[in-house]
Amino acid sequence: MKERKLDVVILGGGLAGTLLGRQLRMAKPELAMEIFERDVERGFKVGESTVEIAANYLIRRQKLNRYLFMNQLPKNSLRFFFDNQDKNAPLDRMSEIGVYHLPPLPSFQLDRARLEQDLIDMNIAEGTPVHLGATVREVHLDREREHRVVVEHRGGEKETIRARWVLDCTGRASPIARQRGYRMRTPEHHIAAVWARGANVTDMDQWPVEEWRAKARYTPRTLSTNHFCYDGYWIWFIPLSCDLISLGIVIDAEKFDPRWRTKEGFLSCLRAHGAPASMLEKAELVDVGSYAQLSYRSKKVFAGEERWGFSGESAAFTDPFYSPGSDFIAIENDMLSDLVVRELNGEDIRERSALYDEMVQFRFENTLLLYSGLYKTFGSYELFKEKCYFDCASYYNLWVDAYMQDHHLDLRWVRTQLRRKDYVLSAMRNFNRFFQSAADDFKKDGRYWRKNLGHDVLNGVEAFGVFDGLGKGRTRREINDRTEMIFNKTREAMLKILADERVEVPMPEAMPYVQPELPRGPVPLEDFMGDTDLRTMKPVATTT
Repeated sequence: MKERKLDVVILGGGLAGTLLGRQLRMAKPELAMEIFERDVERGFKVGESTVEIAANYLIRRQKLNRYLFMNQLPKNSLRFFFDNQDKNAPLDRMSEIGVYHLPPLPSFQLDRARLEQDLIDMNIAEGTPVHLGATVREVHLDREREHRVVVEHRGGEKETIRARWVLDCTGRASPIARQRGYRMRTPEHHIAAVWARGANVTDMDQWPVEEWRAKARYTPRTLSTNHFCYDGYWIWFIPLSCDLISLGIVIDAEKFDPRWRTKEGFLSCLRAHGAPASMLEKAELVDVGSYAQLSYRSKKVFAGEERWGFSGESAAFTDPFYSPGSDFIAIENDMLSDLVVRELNGEDIRERSALYDEMVQFRFENTLLLYSGLYKTFGSYELFKEKCYFDCASYYNLWVDAYMQDHHLDLRWVRTQLRRKDYVLSAMRNFNRFFQSAADDFKKDGRYWRKNLGHDVLNGVEAFGVFDGLGKGRTRREINDRTEMIFNKTREAMLKILADERVEVPMPEAMPYVQPELPRGPVPLEDFMGDTDLRTMKPVATTT
């Protein structure tokens, strides 16, 4: 068997692997590095929608600005539509959250097949061989000496690659994760998904109601990541540069119907909803895919002491809502590239690797709390409007701003975040419980759908909490003050909603509704950080 020696082997030539290859080549041009990819053709993949961290990575780190604007589609922010209880509201009557202009920070809708092929071509042109149809048969990790990877090529020829670093970007089928038993389930977030590409989908910007188009100042709604939101699930419409539309449904697993896994079954599912059905009258599905469980994680992401690491779906996956997948690729690729270059330059990276690993695990836990148990909030415009503001404003304030300044590669900043980790996660759990309990109350008293028609927020500042000055440097006090403002604004809005006049529903005489007295007024940031009932600001009762 032929045997060769490299500095770095990248397993997987999808988005994470090809981007990592380019990044390492730019950082250390002399690297002996090759990419090995199992598939020969670039097929359809979901994960088309990017948000601001991923877009900043692609533009700033990867220098792909011109390529993206010339070959992919600009994204017109996130957009959410809300239906009535019977799921038959026309599009122009649905309540809407979105923007009436292109957002100040760019993001993109990616045709993944085209992008990945172009990235393969870029890697080859820049001096990094990419082997297609190469199946990884064995991975032998050796802490003391070189790792050994056995690869079988298209013609059946096998070779052994000895490498100092092995970077696993193979996705859910990660050989290292399986070998080490690192894959972990997330039972607190059990969701399933079906997706497809659709041809002949009606352009929503051609909707015949002029007032509806004018309300958004004729901004192209089609270019948004469009979410149709329901109790326990959501449907996406995402445009692709190949003139197809990516369609998908993500749903609490107990509501998943296996019949949706076929083209006919999935199209029938989508057409059971009035507004989506109106855009799918002539639609044909090109292909279809599904997962019975989307979310999972890994016990370890980076192992600097052993010189290997994960990126992308080899590491973990939370949820496609808010499109965080490529954000994780950006952060993980940055950290992996930093570790590889430092180690090859002779630096002891053990502490840095451990801190990076803990930071990525923290971000996974934080992100999962945006979704776990909260799909039941999606179908109510009134509730989700506040949750959406909280989630997105916190993202800009705490994550985007830091990424744009490369704080995630600064060990002093990372240590500070990790010291605060338990407090941050505690605050996130508090809001998670608050939103869950509000959804339960709304369903019980009949208010869940009451503002799902005829309402909108189309100002990006009001809807998503974006603000000037992102990435320009702020003091810790300024960041904390903004965090306190976001927390208080969200809590005040939720308390106002919960104390609002109830819809008339029959109730036994022995159980009259009594309007609760709810505390008001600004709450110091630290009071959000313990296990707290955000309605009363009293500690949550614990059982022993």
